[in-house]
Amino acid sequence: MRNSIGQKRLSFWEHTFAFIGRKTRFLQPSFVQFGAQYPPREWNLAKNRTRSALPNDTPRISIVIPSYKQAAYLEKTITSLLSQDYPALELIVVDGGSDDGSKEIIEKYSAHIKWWCSEQDSGQTNALNRGFAQSSGEIMAWLNSDDMLMPETLNRVAAYFAHYQNVDAVYGHRILIDEEDRDIGRWIVPKHDDKVMTWADFIPQETLFWRRSLWQKAGKKLDESFKFAMDWDLLLRFRDAGARFVRLPYFLGLFRVHAGQKTSAQINDVGFAEMQRLRKRCLGYTPHLGRKRFGEDNYLKQYRVALGTAFYLLKARVCELLWKAGLIKYD
Repeated sequence: MRNSIGQKRLSFWEHTFAFIGRKTRFLQPSFVQFGAQYPPREWNLAKNRTRSALPNDTPRISIVIPSYKQAAYLEKTITSLLSQDYPALELIVVDGGSDDGSKEIIEKYSAHIKWWCSEQDSGQTNALNRGFAQSSGEIMAWLNSDDMLMPETLNRVAAYFAHYQNVDAVYGHRILIDEEDRDIGRWIVPKHDDKVMTWADFIPQETLFWRRSLWQKAGKKLDESFKFAMDWDLLLRFRDAGARFVRLPYFLGLFRVHAGQKTSAQINDVGFAEMQRLRKRCLGYTPHLGRKRFGEDNYLKQYRVALGTAFYLLKARVCELLWKAGLIKYD
């Protein structure tokens, strides 16, 4: 049933589960927390990382870096890619005409960049489309200019795609870092679930890689009417094109949390409006908060037991706690 404004009504049990979810926010899994999860701690990115074997026919990987006034972090983003020593990396940098020293940083690494520009554009989504139009790789991705990749990520992604020809897109776990590159949190995400993408995007964007064949099936461009949720829109179009997603069991990316980041600055206005727009497109109506939470719970239940919302499953929550205590390690 629907009410007078087109909202689909919640059943008694849906109301109950949504209420419990609101009252147990402190039990949220790590992958719905964007802020710091523990005090900052120093760490070594390259420590205990074993070299991954490359496939015989190494695929070209095209990565676009969209950037605007991110000189404080841009060089670290670029070097996190170049230090992968991946022999078939196609790097593209699209800067929006920054006047903060970004152009000089790009010029410093121009010998390793296939194509770059520093001129005014109409925003991040437009910059990404301009960059991807210059790309030719079999595998594609983008990396925001304040984020980084973990060592060995490109080798692992290439090897996986080479071995599993029926997989169209992959992603992995995320590490949260602060302005000084200190470790402040982890996103340990469950295995992929197509259904939850109707309700929320839990895929760490900086860890996402996809085949060019999928990009072509999904329209070969990002929707520039989206300024915030362009990645979620693309994922939904990938799903509609029949994509097979796989969550890899590795930390692949580093997501930087800082006051000036787009996620922090725009999520409360532009972000929420665009997310509701996508839910309406999938569902045929605009869901209210309770129904959204209930829809997400089909995914979150992999972390919880009893009433679907109250407690984490031991296999996930205990692993997180043991990792934070230093008793177990994730690669």
